[in-house]
Amino acid sequence: MRFKDYNQNQTVLLPYSFDDLIPKQHPVRVIDQIVNSVNIQPLLKAYSKEGNPGYHPKMLLKVMLYSYMTNIYSSRKIELALRENINFMWLSSMTIVDHNTINRFRSDKLKESFKEIFKQVVLMLASEGLVTLKNIYTDGTKIEAQAGRYTFVWGNSIKTNKAKMLTQLEELWKYAQSIDNDDEPNPEPTEFKEISKEVIEKTVAKIDAKLSGNDKASSKAKAKLRYIKNNFVVNLEKYEQQEAILGERNSYSKTDTEATFMRMKEDHMQNGQLKPAYNAQISTENQIIVNYTMHQNPTDTKTLKPHLEDFEQTYGQEVFNELETITADAGYGSEENYDALEEKGITAYVKYNTFEKEQDKNYQKKHKAFSKENLYYNQEEDYYVCPMGQKMHKTHQSQKTTDAGYRQNLSHYRAQNCEGCPLRGQCFKAKGNRSIERNHNLERHKQKTRELLLSEIGIHKRKQRSADVEPVFAQLKHNNGFRRFSLKGIKKVELEFGLMAMAHNLRKKIAA
Repeated sequence: MRFKDYNQNQTVLLPYSFDDLIPKQHPVRVIDQIVNSVNIQPLLKAYSKEGNPGYHPKMLLKVMLYSYMTNIYSSRKIELALRENINFMWLSSMTIVDHNTINRFRSDKLKESFKEIFKQVVLMLASEGLVTLKNIYTDGTKIEAQAGRYTFVWGNSIKTNKAKMLTQLEELWKYAQSIDNDDEPNPEPTEFKEISKEVIEKTVAKIDAKLSGNDKASSKAKAKLRYIKNNFVVNLEKYEQQEAILGERNSYSKTDTEATFMRMKEDHMQNGQLKPAYNAQISTENQIIVNYTMHQNPTDTKTLKPHLEDFEQTYGQEVFNELETITADAGYGSEENYDALEEKGITAYVKYNTFEKEQDKNYQKKHKAFSKENLYYNQEEDYYVCPMGQKMHKTHQSQKTTDAGYRQNLSHYRAQNCEGCPLRGQCFKAKGNRSIERNHNLERHKQKTRELLLSEIGIHKRKQRSADVEPVFAQLKHNNGFRRFSLKGIKKVELEFGLMAMAHNLRKKIAA
């Protein structure tokens, strides 16, 4: 048998060069070129001039980007790669960095400056013609937080527990008054509207005065009073601290207080249970992520305005003014969002919640005659006409505040006489005359959006949205296995998602 020469102890005249071992078109060379060309001055502000010299931030940034490009998210695994992987060795010039330093760089040093670096890379891609920053596609996905799955704190539970405390306090006070009626024929009225430390202390003092030394007082009532004395103020302080953490949310995790419990499409038990997560929003063009934001709210409706504000803040007014269109699904179709986009001069190809139903012929047939959306409206004289031809005049106007705090103006109309109408059973089933509530501003937006979405350009954009932004999430979550954050806190997870986004953009650049 003949084999090629194999001798591990063979010496060589000239040592091997890493540069000879890395192919010319390898991704590490692209990362090296990109990072060397960006301005890292914002990143340098995170370093102090005093103390021992630190590792060069450009080297650490290159290592971090290549780690996320190769689906290595653990700082310990990155340290191991710096010791064993020739590509990491070439990037770091054989520098071995421990995992604590890697984690500090990722979670602390990059936190304030990474968005600026991300912007520079996107503008670089724009200069190469890969994106224009004029037509974007927006969508969101929920990514699990690095937190315990069963460490719930619910806002509704806190409200319930505080209400129970108030009820127990009120019941004990009434009992204390009932056994002291001989001395006080007309019991002192006490209002128990809201639980507070002052209410607890004041009421406990009064109950204690009535129960102490009173032979009629039961041992059970005295035991309850002792429990209230020892626990109610402490529990109330705990609830108030939890409410302060909650803010406007309804839940959070004890192990990552900035994560909110959200219903996920995929989970380890495959039953759609709630898990602590963050709502990641991205805007893409040609499957390149041009902007990303992180939110604690599980619904997409409330995220569009802050997402666009972040886009404007990141790229500046001049670039933002060039933004022409935005395309998104029905999760973003609200009056507040339509108003905001109209104010900024952005054409909105954004579905409203009933748009898809309206395209269904069965839905149209069922709702064509009697739906309030299809009633004839005379704009000049401000009245509707019912299916029987009866005018429905405006009775009054009202205002409604949405969960997001947006105030809507509503107009109310009522028919004059529906008694004996042969279409009454099909038209409506309530008592009295039919009345309807209309939001004219929202109806104007829906009509405008309907025309845009059904136009030739709108149909193209609806198709393109499914092929532009949704595959990016598939790439990040399924192909790259990025389903759970490694860091905690909204600022840090936004940075981690940004690293993932930039790594994705660099992949697209290489593929182009």
